[in-house]
Amino acid sequence: MSTLTKWVIRITAVIWMGFLYTYLKNPPFNFLVLNTFLAFIPIELSFHIDERKPRNPILFWIIVIIWLLFYPNTPYLLTDLFHLSLLQPYGSNGLLRLNNYMWFNYSLLMISTISTSLLGFWGLDRVAKAIADRFRSHSVVFTNIIIVGLTVLSSIGIFIGRFLRIHTIYLFLTPEQFIQPLLSMWSDSALLFMFLLTIIQLLFFYLIKLIQSNHFNDNESKPKDLK
Repeated sequence: MSTLTKWVIRITAVIWMGFLYTYLKNPPFNFLVLNTFLAFIPIELSFHIDERKPRNPILFWIIVIIWLLFYPNTPYLLTDLFHLSLLQPYGSNGLLRLNNYMWFNYSLLMISTISTSLLGFWGLDRVAKAIADRFRSHSVVFTNIIIVGLTVLSSIGIFIGRFLRIHTIYLFLTPEQFIQPLLSMWSDSALLFMFLLTIIQLLFFYLIKLIQSNHFNDNESKPKDLK
């Protein structure tokens, strides 16, 4: 991704979050402002991580750890789609209502969710490759093991945020208050939730990789102009 593209994404994200803040000041969808901001933090961090940077190994791992702590906020927005029920989408006849307010708010939630998820998965791929390179490994299998491992940790983070209501920023401010809830949260239902969210994230991730791979192969197969 070029520097210009990164700046376009940054500027667009700032404008978008400014719009959300202006429009969504009141419940029930004002949560989208904070959640979109938190989802963009790991995207921004991934812009500063690759096989060549940061050159300082200590700084590299510090940024990776911070990225990992914030990364679950990106796919977390997928679970925010349940809030669409607050719009009472079905009328008394059992059919979807054609209501401008409802569909506009639906669009806001979908735009934040889809855009941050796609960029987040791009960042996941970038970070995983950078980590593999630090271990001096260019094995596709090893890189995919890292991707799966990071996704599992992401699903755990989503569970913590959704059901324990612990935002990432709280872990920095008052970590001592959450040690006991974190230790006692494990159950069959929790593990099933984490498993399902891992499958969902990996499905989206590898579908995107498949599309990218086919696009690259299609370009490679095109005959070059004769000079």
